[in-house]
Amino acid sequence: MVNTLAPETAGRAAGGPRSAAAPVDGGGRSRRRQAVVAYLFLAPTLLFFAVFLVLPLGFALLLSTSRWAGFDPGDIEPVGLDNFTALFADGSTFLAPVLTNTLLFALGTVALALAGSLLVATCIDKLRFQGLWRTLYFLPIVTTVVAVGNVWKYMYEPGGLVNGVLNALGIGSVAFLQDPDTALPSVVVVQAWASVGSAILILTAGLKAVPESYYEAAALDGAGPVTVFFRITLPLLRPSLLFVCVTQFLTGLQSFALIIVMTKGGPGDATDVAALEMYRQAFSYGDWGTASAAAFVLFTVVLLVTLVQLWIFRRTGEDT
Repeated sequence: MVNTLAPETAGRAAGGPRSAAAPVDGGGRSRRRQAVVAYLFLAPTLLFFAVFLVLPLGFALLLSTSRWAGFDPGDIEPVGLDNFTALFADGSTFLAPVLTNTLLFALGTVALALAGSLLVATCIDKLRFQGLWRTLYFLPIVTTVVAVGNVWKYMYEPGGLVNGVLNALGIGSVAFLQDPDTALPSVVVVQAWASVGSAILILTAGLKAVPESYYEAAALDGAGPVTVFFRITLPLLRPSLLFVCVTQFLTGLQSFALIIVMTKGGPGDATDVAALEMYRQAFSYGDWGTASAAAFVLFTVVLLVTLVQLWIFRRTGEDT
C-alpha cells in the first residue's frame, strides 16, 4: 500500500524527528510575546520614572548651565559653566561656610547617632520586652520633622527644659540656637536623636545574627564583657555599622527641613547648609541656575560617599 502522507507528516506519525526550524521560530515568538507583556507591565513604572526623575534631572542639568528666573521657559539663557565657577569664586559663601557646615552637620550626626544607637541596641539586646523598647526609640522616625523641630526649639529656649536642667545643676543658661558657636551642634544633636531609632533596628538585627556559641566559647575562656564586646560583638557588627554610617551620612548631607524649622540657617550663616542654600537661591532669589549647579555639586559629594561605601564593603569582604 502506498503511503500518501507527506514526508514531514509521516515522520511525525512514525515518531521521527521534527523539522529544526519549527521549534526555533515558535520559541522566538514566545520570547517576544513574553518581552512585550513584561514591558507592558513595566510601562507605568517606567513612565513614572521618566516623568518624575529623568525629565527633572535633565531639566536641572540644563538649568545648571543657564540663567533663569523661574517663570517663562523662553527666558532660559545659556551661560556655560559660569554658575559652577561662581559657586567657588572668591567671596562666595558656598564652599565656606555652606558646604563646610553641610559636611560638619553630616559627620556630627553620624558620630552621635552611631555611638548612641550602638549603646542602646547593646542594652536592649539584654532586656526583656525588646519589641517595646525598639518601638519607643523608633517613635521619632514616624513623627513629622516640623513637630520634632518645634518641640526641641522650645526646649532650647532660655526658659526651656534643657536650660532648666542646666540651671538645676548650677550651670548658667546657654543660648543654644542664638549663639553661632552652639547653633550647629544643637541642631546636630536633634538630628542624631531623631535618627537613632532606625539605626537601633538595624543594629539589633545585626546583634541577633551573632551566633550564641561565640559568647559561650568566650565565657569558657574567661573573657570579660569589654573583651567580648570589642573582640566578638563589634567585629561581627561591622556590616550593620557600615550601613548605618553611610545612610546616616547621606541623610545628613541632604538635611533641610529640620534646619529651616529650628534656625532658618541662622544666626547669620552658622547653620546654613547646601540644601537650604539651594532652596534660597531658587525660591527666594529666583536664581534657578545657581540652585541647580549647587544641586549637582551636592550630588557629586553624595556620589563620592557612595563610592567610598562600595570600596569599604569590598575591602571588608562583604557582598554589595
